[in-house]
Amino acid sequence: MSPTPISAGPEGLSVQGLGVRYGGLCAVDGIDLEAPPGRITALIGPNGAGKTSTFNAISGLVRPSEGSIRFNGVDITHASPVRRGRLGLGRTFQRMEVCEGLTVHQNVVLGCEARFAGSSPVRHLFSAPGERQTVQAEVGRALEVCGISHLANRKAGGISTGERRLLELARVVAGRFPVLLLDEPSSGLDTVETRRFGAILQSLVAGGDVGILLVEHDMGLVMDISEYVYVVDFGRPIFDGPPAEVRASEIVRAAYLGSSELVVLSPTERAPAGTGGTP
Repeated sequence: MSPTPISAGPEGLSVQGLGVRYGGLCAVDGIDLEAPPGRITALIGPNGAGKTSTFNAISGLVRPSEGSIRFNGVDITHASPVRRGRLGLGRTFQRMEVCEGLTVHQNVVLGCEARFAGSSPVRHLFSAPGERQTVQAEVGRALEVCGISHLANRKAGGISTGERRLLELARVVAGRFPVLLLDEPSSGLDTVETRRFGAILQSLVAGGDVGILLVEHDMGLVMDISEYVYVVDFGRPIFDGPPAEVRASEIVRAAYLGSSELVVLSPTERAPAGTGGTP
């Protein structure tokens, strides 16, 4: 059995009227969004706006209080995180999670083998020779796509922050998930690393088979690589549209008032790497 991805189809990920409550606190209130294949879609907002809670609801880590979540036409609102992963939702987290005692190659293997094993205890212990060959091929492809093949035999605990971010990305790439939920994947990266990371994300969606939903605080990266942006504040949607419209929106600027997060420079206006320039 090969971990061939389930096609994201014409719909990809669809969220309608999503609500998340923690006791009396409403963290997410009426969020709608679409993340189709072949596109990088961004979800942005000030700190505490409900972005990670939205991701947790989509990936099944918290139960929505209202609304629906559909993947490729299938209602997954109440599905387990494991089932969502088996259907094709891959995710990285805001806090880096790598197995420091394993090599980079072994870490990426975990992302691919998860698609084989599923919920079967037996398949967690044994695999067929053909499956092992497929895993090795997928891992090699993911390492190459993310530009870290040269790190394959290094222990994950001994690589840089930027390399760890690429390792996390390689792990979900190896799983052949047709929709990727990436929670602040550029956190801790410098200017050069961020540009490289953005280029890799664009290459992933270029074939039209993969869709990305991105939560990110680096507005330069968001505006450079996203095709569509949803903006939330205090858990509620306040604006959505192409990056140029988001950049020009007074509503969005008001939400970010007093924060430098919305200061967006074009690629030619940004300070060169290593200059320490501040927008």
